[in-house]
Amino acid sequence: MQISAVIITFNEECNIGRCLDSLAGVADEVVVVDSFSIDRTAQICREKGARFIQHAFDGHIEQKNFALSQAQFPHVLSLDADEALSDTLRQSILTVKSSWKCEAYAMNRLTNYCGQWIWHSGWYPDRKVRLFDRRLGHWGGLNPHDKVEMNAGSTVGFLSGDLLHYSYYTVEEHFTRARKYAEIAAKAMQTRGKRGSWFRVLFSPAFKFIRNYLFRLGFLDGRAGWTICRIAALETYWKYCDLIRLEKTTK
Repeated sequence: MQISAVIITFNEECNIGRCLDSLAGVADEVVVVDSFSIDRTAQICREKGARFIQHAFDGHIEQKNFALSQAQFPHVLSLDADEALSDTLRQSILTVKSSWKCEAYAMNRLTNYCGQWIWHSGWYPDRKVRLFDRRLGHWGGLNPHDKVEMNAGSTVGFLSGDLLHYSYYTVEEHFTRARKYAEIAAKAMQTRGKRGSWFRVLFSPAFKFIRNYLFRLGFLDGRAGWTICRIAALETYWKYCDLIRLEKTTK
């Protein structure tokens, strides 16, 4: 069985090389769909043998589904540019290639935050479906937090090993992206007819922090855990404030 690896990029020169290197010997083709990067992303992808396609970005879900449509083979491995396969996960995928038994396969994702691996804070095991038959599944969810959705009745197996996620190199980068993601999420919620409320503005961030820091053991991740849980709560706060603001401007 052959596998197409599909990746979307935008200015990922710091990450894409590591991602592509981890796919060597695993993927039978690599397709990169890029939303017009202005850094060295295109050069790195072409040097490493990926098929490089440029396509306007209409949203995370939309771009990833377009990438699926560009794959040559029906079985796809969908990664983000800041992700890479661990050695154990590579071997698990190679085993599945010789004996495909399920319609999709999930794996744990382990995130590196400013140089530290995060084992708690709601960030691990962070199980994701990333290897699947694209004839039976697609990207769905709510932008920017997309997820693979399989057809009813599809079987989902589990692969040993971790998908290594190199998320943020600085705390400032985390703050900036959280603010951006809150805006995207608020727009997506409004499009789906969801309503904001001051109750959610006041209580959802607190619930998010308590859940991740206490019940999901974020305190065991030390200072990084405190920062991660605090920014997650802030993103929730910004999201609902933005939703209320959008409702007011569209009335």
